[in-house]
Amino acid sequence: MRGEPSCPKCGGRVRAPGLFADSWQCDAHGSVYPLQPVVPPSVEALGVVVHRTQVPVWMPWPLPVGWLFTGVACAGDDRSGGRATAVACSGPGPLGGMGELILVAEELGVGLGARYAGIDAPDPGPYMDVGKPAQAKVLAGGRPTPLWHVSGAPADRAVFAGEALGMWLWAVVWPEQSGLLMYDELVLADLRDAGAEVELVPCGALSPRLIEP
Repeated sequence: MRGEPSCPKCGGRVRAPGLFADSWQCDAHGSVYPLQPVVPPSVEALGVVVHRTQVPVWMPWPLPVGWLFTGVACAGDDRSGGRATAVACSGPGPLGGMGELILVAEELGVGLGARYAGIDAPDPGPYMDVGKPAQAKVLAGGRPTPLWHVSGAPADRAVFAGEALGMWLWAVVWPEQSGLLMYDELVLADLRDAGAEVELVPCGALSPRLIEP
């Protein structure tokens, strides 16, 4: 499943640095951190991202009962390191059926989380009402982390966002009613700190949401 790097904001083609630009370029979005090709979920694929990234690699840990790791994506290159990560998991939804969750950690302006959220802005700020109490809370890296509902997303998903370890943290859940998962105060581990425990992650089939949200 090899492929070409793509724009984290729109999935379009990008041009590698060259004579006229020292960064990756998207025709629509200009300079971007390239989204690397998504590969089938495995402990090895997770390890590659964990060792490359400059930002957290969040995963519910332990995973909810019956849930599996279903893929990882990373935006950045060998020079920049990973500036955004996305981890997909899937399993039984709180109200029946299958649920899917993508957790994104990213630096300001990368735009990967917004792409999965389906909103037209690189960051969630304009779509969050932080003047109101947070609608969800997670424990991220051992710290209580409030997450606010992100408005403007398509009706098929629930989107939450907040800040953890100085980076944006997005949680995008399909279908929308599976967003109830976020009210259970999930415990998120940064897999950069997990050590050998990463080898215990149960893997499922690749989530198509990672490729085409």
